Amino acid sequence: MSYTTLLYTLTDGVAEITLNRPDSLNAFDDAMAAELQDALKTAERDSAARALLLTGAGKGFSAGQDLAAIRQRPEGHSFREHLLKTYNPIVAKLQAIEKPVIAAVNGAAVGAGFGIALACDIRYASETAKFRMAFIGIGLAPDSGASYFLPRLVGMGRALELAYTNEVIDSAEALRLGLVNKILPAADLLPQARALATRLAQGPTTGYGLTKRAMLHAAGASLSDSLDYEAHLQDAAGRTADHKEGVAAFLEKRAPKFIGK
Repeated sequence: MSYTTLLYTLTDGVAEITLNRPDSLNAFDDAMAAELQDALKTAERDSAARALLLTGAGKGFSAGQDLAAIRQRPEGHSFREHLLKTYNPIVAKLQAIEKPVIAAVNGAAVGAGFGIALACDIRYASETAKFRMAFIGIGLAPDSGASYFLPRLVGMGRALELAYTNEVIDSAEALRLGLVNKILPAADLLPQARALATRLAQGPTTGYGLTKRAMLHAAGASLSDSLDYEAHLQDAAGRTADHKEGVAAFLEKRAPKFIGK
């Protein structure tokens, strides 16, 4: 794919998307927001892309919104309209894609960059990664899904503390709080994140998608509703070729060869 603010590659079933404005720590302008939406839609629709990996070029994952771009907007511009065109579709798509989505957080994840990292399914972080809500520092409320994901990951009290104090969280604290799944030396981050994405890309893609559906549904449902929805999804999973292959491989004592269907 040809983009001006992103790098997009597809290798071994993994669509790797790199935010590529390193001189601004991959801060989002309108062009990068639009291109990321397009790249996510491309990866979602491409049957050859069975897992996604999102990272940043240079020293940062993403510094969030490019404030220089915001200052160029006319007085009284609508923040709501801006979010509806930029970050909201990105966060919604990251959650809707029924394929594993891994973030390799290689540096600062701030503001909208923080929210986008939290919207991914799994987060690996470099030892040098930093996390910050940042919104209150410029007199704003959270956006980009941060108000949704953060309390669910760390609890309401800690989420409000991070939002109010604008505290910077290093990778060790992020791991302790459950914001990231693993910390890695900087040189190992992308190789290990790619290895995980490649392994997942060889798995039962439909099963992953239904698993994601089940957990997202359960986050806002009762136990009774969750049990019923699990039964509905399991019915769909049980009809896949990958389920039949998985059972056959188990009985034949061999590794399964999933095709993603």
